[in-house]
Amino acid sequence: MLLAYASVKWWKIFGPDQCAGINRFVAIFAVPLLSFEFISRIDPYNMDLLFVAADSLSKILILSFLASWARLSSKGSIDWVITLFSLATLPNTLVMGIPLVKAMYGDDKESLMIQAVVLQCIIWYTMLLFLFEYRAARLAVMKGFNTGSESGRRDKVEEIESGMREKLEESQKGEDEVVHVMVAKNSNSPSHSSNRVAPHLASTDDDGKELHMFVWPCGCCNSEAVCHQSIQVCSKEEKRKKEEGLVSVQEASMSVEMVKMIMKMVWFKLLANPNTYASLLGLAWALVSCKWNVKKPLILENSVTILSNAGLGMAMFSLGLFMALQPRIIACGTRLAAYGMLIRFFLGPAIMAVASTGVGLRGPILRVAIVQAALPQGIVPFVFAREYNLHPDVLSTAVIFGMIVSLPITVLYYVFLGL
Repeated sequence: MLLAYASVKWWKIFGPDQCAGINRFVAIFAVPLLSFEFISRIDPYNMDLLFVAADSLSKILILSFLASWARLSSKGSIDWVITLFSLATLPNTLVMGIPLVKAMYGDDKESLMIQAVVLQCIIWYTMLLFLFEYRAARLAVMKGFNTGSESGRRDKVEEIESGMREKLEESQKGEDEVVHVMVAKNSNSPSHSSNRVAPHLASTDDDGKELHMFVWPCGCCNSEAVCHQSIQVCSKEEKRKKEEGLVSVQEASMSVEMVKMIMKMVWFKLLANPNTYASLLGLAWALVSCKWNVKKPLILENSVTILSNAGLGMAMFSLGLFMALQPRIIACGTRLAAYGMLIRFFLGPAIMAVASTGVGLRGPILRVAIVQAALPQGIVPFVFAREYNLHPDVLSTAVIFGMIVSLPITVLYYVFLGL
């Protein structure tokens, strides 16, 4: 990480595009092979089911709470659901967890950390990728629908303009009537409405319905005059239909269509993501190899090992590159950094303690579960956050400062839980 920071900040070896390319290599090649390596080595028939249940329950509780918050609160959003889920539930088990737990509780507890890593790779990193892809697809689909709406609106305006000109020509032969006019000036002037006597303008159409004229600025006018291209007219009957909810029905059908498009895009994106295949292939190989004692061919074993060993180092290197590109070390600001530390070191372990006690964990395994939840922020979620450009500053700060303060905090947890 320090080498990467110096390479950008002082030595000027890498530029922003090259840094993004390195991070993409980590996300597409190094992390999937690292996941495959660890998953393929696990014995799925000999796992601590209570520990697995406690870890899964804690993450489900946090994800459910965040989803409810995003749905019910005006301040909630899927962006922060993803980031807060990463902060609260995905610790750096591989780099920091295994050495610390072995030193504190003995070599026999290393298998629990490996199980936690495998669960992260198979379930929770896949869930994280699903949320990232869902967010990206949702933004893309909404943008497409908005673009289509604007195009349709322009066609409608052109149609109405033609009818409006005919009405104006016919009204020149009639009497003066009162119409309701909405006038919008340029962007520097507020909009206002008034009822005026408009000469040579009929207030009713052929069916005797009241006619309303709504005027919006087209954006091309620099004066206070209203551009003719901005005129749109609707009848009272059309307004009544909208109030009755016909537009709501159209919006509802559009939302269903949007959801279908979003899920289809997410499905294809996940199928194209190497992390999905790495988890599935690793689990399949673990099931087969442990059942029938099948070994990987040596050439495959060595090839995977070479790149998977580079995975963590390259992830740390990418983190250092990102930090060097930021204007300050605490990229997300001190307040967000403080919130991140509280979530990482206090909220996550507290929920893990509740979940572990609820499923019946006791003794050293309960303490290991709580301590591993209090480890610093994981590096892989930062790699994904940077790849999808969602709060990488928050996660990078959590990783760096988490590593700095993790040792004293973990020791405090160890002492407190041992009392």
